[in-house]
Amino acid sequence: MFLSVFDMFKVSSPFQFRGVRASLHGSLAFTGVGHATDRATVLGLAGFAPDTYDAEKADAAFARIRDRKMIEVPGLPPLQFDPLKDLLFDFGPALPGHANGMILKATDAQGDVILTETYYSIGGGFVVTAAEQAEAGGTRSRARADVPYPFDTAAEMLAMARASGLSIAGMKRQNELRFRTVEELDRGMARIWEVMTACIDRGMLGTGILPGGLKVRRRAKGIHDALLAERGLNQTPPHTITLLTAMPRTSAAPTFQSAFTAPRPAISMMF
Repeated sequence: MFLSVFDMFKVSSPFQFRGVRASLHGSLAFTGVGHATDRATVLGLAGFAPDTYDAEKADAAFARIRDRKMIEVPGLPPLQFDPLKDLLFDFGPALPGHANGMILKATDAQGDVILTETYYSIGGGFVVTAAEQAEAGGTRSRARADVPYPFDTAAEMLAMARASGLSIAGMKRQNELRFRTVEELDRGMARIWEVMTACIDRGMLGTGILPGGLKVRRRAKGIHDALLAERGLNQTPPHTITLLTAMPRTSAAPTFQSAFTAPRPAISMMF
């Protein structure tokens, strides 16, 4: 058997990548399908990002990857990737760094793994590598950034608001301006709002069953349509709860008629 020295020692570069594999661990594995983590993993590898997400393009890309068993990663040649084989739900023990773990592996033309990276989703939208997690001592770093209004507790935040005369939003804006210009901040906030409203609009237009395998029916459009139909009809909105207070006690037992005709103070709460 001949084993070349070039097989034993490989200098890897991104252009040697020919395939990719992913494994979900811990909570990501157990709730992955219901939370569409498998779909998010595939689309993330394909270059989709939350702030520029296009639902129609994502659906088309996901179907194309599933059918062709190839994935196009930005900056790399097409990579072999079969979602049914190369995306593993590992229901064994969780990874040591966090309950939400994922391992990505890049393979060469022979299917040998030439690069591995472990990622943890640590909450709050933060994703770190295993090295970053270890450097932080297993917890998210609590080091205060160099900002004019740093705080760790709500009490500190309120004290700073009283001392500065600024609102919470005003203090947060000053902190953000430590790292970006006014134009960058306003443009970024406008983009976040655009994405949020687009998500709401999609929700109020969609019908059928939500993806994820849990067979959850889409309800937003039906509720929205019902509210629009009732507009101007002087009806109690379905999101109004009326609380009836107890009737005052009297010495005489109430009759059937008095029980239903006696005045009852009511409190309405709008949600």
